[in-house]
Amino acid sequence: MAPEKATKRLIVSLRNLRILPQWVIVCIDLGIIASSALLGYLLRFNFSLTEMDQHHFGWGILIYTSLGLASILITSSHRGIIRYTGLQDSVRIIAMAGLNMGLVALFNVLYHYNRGVYFIPYSVVFITLLGTFLFLFNYRLLVKYIFTYYKNALLKKSRVMIFGAGQNGIVTRHVIGSVPRLQIVGFLEDAPDKISKQVDGVRIYSAREADLEGVLKELSIDEIIIAAKDLSLERKNELVDVCVRNQVKVRTIPPVEKWVRGELSLNQIREINIEELLGRESIRIQNEGVQSDIRGTRILISGAAGSIGSELVRQVIQFEPEQLVLIDQAESPLYELERELKGIKTRTQVVLGVADITNKARLASYFERYKPELVYHAAAYKHVPMMEGNPSEAISCNILGTKNMADLAVEHRTRKFVMVSTDKAVNPTNVMGCSKRIAEIYVQSLNNSLQEKGGGTVFVTTRFGNVLGSNGSVIPLFKKQIEMGGPVTVTHPEITRYFMTIPEACQLVIEAGTMGKGGEVFIFDMGKSIRILDLARKMIWLSGYQPERDIDIVFTGLREGEKLHEELLNISENTMPTHHHKILIARVKEYAYDEINRYVELFHDLVHDRNELKMVALMKELVPEYISNYSRYEVLDKTSV
Repeated sequence: MAPEKATKRLIVSLRNLRILPQWVIVCIDLGIIASSALLGYLLRFNFSLTEMDQHHFGWGILIYTSLGLASILITSSHRGIIRYTGLQDSVRIIAMAGLNMGLVALFNVLYHYNRGVYFIPYSVVFITLLGTFLFLFNYRLLVKYIFTYYKNALLKKSRVMIFGAGQNGIVTRHVIGSVPRLQIVGFLEDAPDKISKQVDGVRIYSAREADLEGVLKELSIDEIIIAAKDLSLERKNELVDVCVRNQVKVRTIPPVEKWVRGELSLNQIREINIEELLGRESIRIQNEGVQSDIRGTRILISGAAGSIGSELVRQVIQFEPEQLVLIDQAESPLYELERELKGIKTRTQVVLGVADITNKARLASYFERYKPELVYHAAAYKHVPMMEGNPSEAISCNILGTKNMADLAVEHRTRKFVMVSTDKAVNPTNVMGCSKRIAEIYVQSLNNSLQEKGGGTVFVTTRFGNVLGSNGSVIPLFKKQIEMGGPVTVTHPEITRYFMTIPEACQLVIEAGTMGKGGEVFIFDMGKSIRILDLARKMIWLSGYQPERDIDIVFTGLREGEKLHEELLNISENTMPTHHHKILIARVKEYAYDEINRYVELFHDLVHDRNELKMVALMKELVPEYISNYSRYEVLDKTSV
């Protein structure tokens, strides 16, 4: 143990060593010049001290060293920091050694002029020049190497394996190979024909689940970087689950098309996102009709600054509509969206309007002036607990605001109206979900009424689950809680949700606007629902912490109006297929427009009356399947039984 302690003390001393004073550097350099001069005399006179003494070698070394001091001060070769020696320092040393030789030669010329002989043999001068440069520069490099070596000795290296021994894996290996804190231990591969072979001198190991845990433990792996192309979501999840169980960090590289100037950089190797580990493959919609339907069209998007609305803008603008009218009551997010759009090269005219959809007169001014042909209605209040405590706002925005938008679309002969809804509208247990269901009913009944009268604006609805990464969603909340050191709050250990990415959700909305003929409610086959507790644990693991040890998980209880499990269809509903196997049309109960319109007008009166119980009671009367859950409005259900 004693040698280890001594080594550690040496390392700490070297790391804490301050920059040497310049006079110390000068003394060291003069010592090297004197030694080089002595070496010159020894080589010139074959190590014969008698001959050296006859040529006054002591005085010669003193003269050479004295003129060396002048050369050092003139060229400032002593000012460089030795541990950071570089090309500029070598240039200064060459200049100093050359000047020193020049001054010695001048002294020799003057001495020869007065005495007829040279005091210092020129062979000694040239040998000293060469020795001075080599010794001065190499001792600096040696000091630099020692500092670098011991600095890295204290740095704990992460043992890394790269999943994928193809071209991307080799590029990744070269990128991280020069990073001192990372040690490449091997490659991982699924392909049996590659296992046990070597790439770039690095062995390839089996990545099969049966072998992987043993490899990770045997080689003490700290991190895996996923560099395989076209890795399926199922395989990626299997790999991450094994890493999570073994406390191995997982990072990934971006697709080749996203590499900066076609080259991968260290900064682009990032931690894997939970969004990349959805319980199903991303849905990709390819419909040539979308482009022909949107190109050259005047489009209005409500809620344009929100998570869904802003992504709708990004996707729609790629199809080059003639005009985009973007409406939102959130001023700052709308301003940020404007800044983003200014960086996009497009011929589309973009109009931004700060407006509340509950203000019909304000909305009417946009419809009158710009006469949109296609409307995407994404504006809504969506947070369940907030709307449970403020039902009048849910009714004003989600129901009456939708009515304003829909009625103005009909009045100004809008060709198509696409409404964004939610899975919380199915068998609603809260005010927010019920308000969105009533909005669905209103636009569908209005569509049917128009078709019965000979046609007009076509209304379609899109319905999907929770959106990963949207404002206020569970993913950003968990990320923030983990960054703060926890705890991570989950309402119930068994609560589940369907998830989709924002781009997927917007693809559905755009696709619905193209394929919809009128009155449909489009839904996604969203695969398996995800348990929120499992999501929280995986996010904690991926952040480099251990659940319940580093970051606590706390169960807070279901919030007002919250369900344990969301649904995409009512019990009495079924579906019809479309041209895309992942997109379905829900068969929903239809209502007469006159009846629904009468109810909606009653809501308008109740909002001004400020009687929350009457508002919610009317919602339950219109939507009989609305049964409150963990809510003060449960009393209305008991009364009606």
